Amino acid sequence: MQRLATAVALVLSTFIAGPAPAVASEPTTERNRQFIAQAFNQWAQGGRTFFTDVLAPDVIWTIKGTSPSAGTYRGRDDFLKRAVQPFAKRLASPVRPTVTDIWAEGDDVIVYWDGSATAADGAPYRNSYVWIMRMRNMRAVEVNAFLDLVPYDDVIRRIPLKAGDGE
Repeated sequence: MQRLATAVALVLSTFIAGPAPAVASEPTTERNRQFIAQAFNQWAQGGRTFFTDVLAPDVIWTIKGTSPSAGTYRGRDDFLKRAVQPFAKRLASPVRPTVTDIWAEGDDVIVYWDGSATAADGAPYRNSYVWIMRMRNMRAVEVNAFLDLVPYDDVIRRIPLKAGDGE
């Protein structure tokens, strides 16, 4: 009788407490890490489709900081139009990444990387980045980006857009 009471108590405690929290599955972790590593590799090799390949159309992208460039962008198109394009149009060569490290746990992927480019005025652009990405169905749905906004803002401030390249 004691065993039956113990068994019933264990079964009831499982239902009352609810299921145990899911542990990040290794296949999900590795799949997300590899997907992001491959996307960065393609970008480093000259690819130009990183943001359309990686970002979900409804991504929430937040650039952390206090400069005018910091803020939250709602949707891939908003982010590309207001953050990427105004910067890229001021460059003579696109930013190329060099990944230092990638960490992943379940649907969360963190990439630490350095970017380099040449600005339209010939000056070098160098920066270090940490992007924290939340993945869903092989697309980033939320990104928190950390970078030194001084060099980014300097390019925006220093180099005017050409006629017809309005922000």
